[in-house]
Amino acid sequence: MSKKKQKKSKLQVAQDKAQAAIKEINNAIGELGEYTRSLYKSLTSIQEQFDKIRNVPSEQKLQYEELKQIRLNWKQQADKIDKDYKNVTVKNAGVGAAGAGLGVAVVTMGPTVAMGVATTFGVASTGTAISTLSGATATNAALAWLGGGALAAGGGGMAAGNAFLALAGPVGWAIAGVSLLASGLIFWKSKSDKNHLENVFIAISERDIKSYELAIVELKERISRIIDENNKLTDAIGEIESFGLDYNKMSEAQQYALGSYVNLMLLSTQLLVNPIQGLLPKFSEKDLDSFMSLEDRKVNNETFTEHKDFIVFLANLLYKIELDDRDKKLLWKFLRKNKEMLKSMNISKKEFSLEIINVILEALNFKYKIRGNYYECVETRKYDMRM
Repeated sequence: MSKKKQKKSKLQVAQDKAQAAIKEINNAIGELGEYTRSLYKSLTSIQEQFDKIRNVPSEQKLQYEELKQIRLNWKQQADKIDKDYKNVTVKNAGVGAAGAGLGVAVVTMGPTVAMGVATTFGVASTGTAISTLSGATATNAALAWLGGGALAAGGGGMAAGNAFLALAGPVGWAIAGVSLLASGLIFWKSKSDKNHLENVFIAISERDIKSYELAIVELKERISRIIDENNKLTDAIGEIESFGLDYNKMSEAQQYALGSYVNLMLLSTQLLVNPIQGLLPKFSEKDLDSFMSLEDRKVNNETFTEHKDFIVFLANLLYKIELDDRDKKLLWKFLRKNKEMLKSMNISKKEFSLEIINVILEALNFKYKIRGNYYECVETRKYDMRM
């Protein structure tokens, strides 16, 4: 007789849901790449049409030249993501992490998928990836997501390879967090303590599932908008070809149409470079620096400056998670046992004091307060406008 299949725990069920959502996100990112590639080609084509026209007013010309630069920056970022990720997978091919990691990270990285990744995590107008990571050279939000996925699928630890650990950075570790950390619960002796920790990890998983589900909706909406804008660009390209090559000889209606096409290029470029908000890190090094600048905070500077990466990692892991004193102490004891995590974050067991958990919770409360004040101001402004 075959053994009865063991029922999955609530934590395992939550983790399975999170992994399924991540897989759906990455499928959507791959699809997004196909459409952003097409949008990029259309924007390049309409730019070429504008470049042929003489005597375009300097204000319009400056605007579409700026858009051209932003678009080129986006393409460079996509190429960089593709190159960096491929370099890491080659380095880790011998340890089996690359193959495992690609199950959760984007399945087959290539120029088209990298375009989807670049759009998902955003590119600033300067060409710098919207990043909240510190320290390591090539780390940004996109590579953190990919590295975090690879760590999670690889089962965690140094088996995933040092390159993936570096790639993930503090935010990537937070993405992989529950998958990496919860496996250590099987060695926990006290059943009561184990249940408490499981509840913390379930809360983290459920929070992530909500974020991922919103991100999936956001990705699908972005794809739909890109399809619409791309169709408009295709029509515009055909129209511009019929206008002639001298702006001064165009009719007033044609000149007006050209101005509207510059606005169309602006909106389409924003669809390329604006990030999917649901996947951005919830707590950044910038947030930490803002908190550090407070005069009345309870913690000292040394705790911050020496372990910034670690604090950012744990702040993302614990974002919007309620902990009582027992949870806090149990989690601290539990995390101190994870040698690979501590090593990758460049912190020793001795240095990881309970004070660091207190720092993180205080910093998070500051973030919640700032965020609450912001939305309160927005709502007040909306109310004032209705008056």
